[in-house]
Amino acid sequence: MKADRALDPAMMCGVVAGTSYSVFPPRAGGACESVVLIHGVGMNQSVWSPQIDALTTHYRVIAYDMLGHGGSALPAPEPTLGEYAAQLERLLDALLIERAHVVGHSMGALVALEFALTHPNRALSVAALNAVYDRTPSQREAVMGRAAMLGNTPDEAGIEATLARWFGDPVPAHLTKAAQAVRALLSNVDPEGYARTYRLFARSDDAHVGRLASLTMPALFLTGECDANSNPAMSRAMAAAAPFGRAEIIADERHMMNVTNPAQVNERLLAFLLGAGAPDSKCGGRAADRSRRDAMSEPTNEQAIDIAEFRRALGAFVTGVTVVTTIQPDGSPRGFTANSFTSVSLDPPLILVCIAKTASSFPVFSRTRHFAVSVLAEDQKAVSGVFASKAADKFSQVAWHARITGAPVMDGAAASFDCATHEVVDAGDHIILIGRVLDFIHTPSSPLGYCRGAYVNFSLSLDALAAAGPRARVGAILEHRHGLVMLDTPEGLQLPTGAKLEPESDPASLHGALAKLGLQVHLDFLFAVFESGKGPTPGVNIYYRGRVKNDIGPQSGGALRIVPLHQIPWDALPDAAVRSMLERYVRERSEDAFGIYVGDTEAGMVQPLAPAH
Repeated sequence: MKADRALDPAMMCGVVAGTSYSVFPPRAGGACESVVLIHGVGMNQSVWSPQIDALTTHYRVIAYDMLGHGGSALPAPEPTLGEYAAQLERLLDALLIERAHVVGHSMGALVALEFALTHPNRALSVAALNAVYDRTPSQREAVMGRAAMLGNTPDEAGIEATLARWFGDPVPAHLTKAAQAVRALLSNVDPEGYARTYRLFARSDDAHVGRLASLTMPALFLTGECDANSNPAMSRAMAAAAPFGRAEIIADERHMMNVTNPAQVNERLLAFLLGAGAPDSKCGGRAADRSRRDAMSEPTNEQAIDIAEFRRALGAFVTGVTVVTTIQPDGSPRGFTANSFTSVSLDPPLILVCIAKTASSFPVFSRTRHFAVSVLAEDQKAVSGVFASKAADKFSQVAWHARITGAPVMDGAAASFDCATHEVVDAGDHIILIGRVLDFIHTPSSPLGYCRGAYVNFSLSLDALAAAGPRARVGAILEHRHGLVMLDTPEGLQLPTGAKLEPESDPASLHGALAKLGLQVHLDFLFAVFESGKGPTPGVNIYYRGRVKNDIGPQSGGALRIVPLHQIPWDALPDAAVRSMLERYVRERSEDAFGIYVGDTEAGMVQPLAPAH
């Protein structure tokens, strides 16, 4: 199946981090919300062609091949739903999409729900089409039997049996064309990728039992009246469990209703998505706000908050970085990195930290009777990275000691507080752990700073600018949702630069140059400082990482160009040092592991920064 808009020159497709994908822009143009489509076992992104054509009337649509399918990489031999949800997270990161509506069919519905549950701040809504949920013993036995028979070669008999379940036996005449297209997809799927994914699908019907009450966004559970394996009872049960869920059933339809009755599916999907949109979206308001408030036990007149924007606003507050630790009942230490730390009271001496209920450490810290907080020093970024990771034995990688309660405190910290648990307060998707300070120490070390999702070193930034003098080139690597901001010049592609950072009123400054281009930006942190004694602009080069705040198109005309990360024409960059810096930026952006380069065009050092958590 090819999408009706496959020849649209504005469509973008490619492979990133092992995932094959296509992006279809909204027909109306301009800023718009994104909808991600996740297909089922044995299919690929092309199966969504009827939905892509309909949804692009209002939305940017992203369709991709699930692990083991189409042009995407194989999953692990015994994969988990988390692995498939992580694939979607990596894709959104690569496309610079912070939040999206997530729509999945069959196995894709399981992935969509897993993503919404584990990444609630990134899902505007979730739609589960023909989803399975809590199968009966006989249903489970049947699907497990099919999974056990899968091998490493295409199974023609298995394909015929699948088509019979999905379309009927015999296939009705009016569904022959759709059945042939689905048969082609099943015949061409990688047998090993299909087998691994189907085995996961077979054993995952209870993966969300008891968890759907945590869905914080609108949820649609849509299935066909005659779908025996993803039956209406399952969709109604899921909708009843989800706080903002609703079930809809399409009469006379089976499992592949998105291709057998696209008109009904598209109508239901569009109505749901338009009602679930963000309040400030140009694609439609949030009509579901009223039903959400009515569903709450204590309705209020508060407006819905955009969680992603709320997180950005909180990120403007510069914090320290802490490691929170305790000793578990079996005597082993446990800890995690946190920047949600503050003082509460001087008399009695109280402090608090916040812990997400989805965190792996939540069960331990919600019941602990004592804990310690170490405020990390500026040279302890590595310690922060260890405790933000999933390493099996974090404490073997750092130096620590115990004080009064026995909870570990980090050696070399700027300060540490040893506490008895005073109170645990339920607070939305977090708990507030309040500790009564029993012992504390502090040192002259400068604390480690954190702001807007990255570690910051203001002294380095200011010192670099002060030392640059009149020989400076101050530039910016600016992210936009369509890519990086670059300039067409007679010498080739360049990044925006100025002779100094500010003021905006000076056209020779970086802020002045950006204002002239019509760009409103945030400069988040220093990315590189290097000295060049060669070329047309010798001197100190200082580059910041930042992001564009206002709305601009992918091709804005004039000198300004927005270049996707994976489409940078490296040969068009005349400055070898800038080209090398950008290559590092793209690599670190894909790995979410930024560093600061300090040196010259010949040699230098990248100081690593741990990824944001």
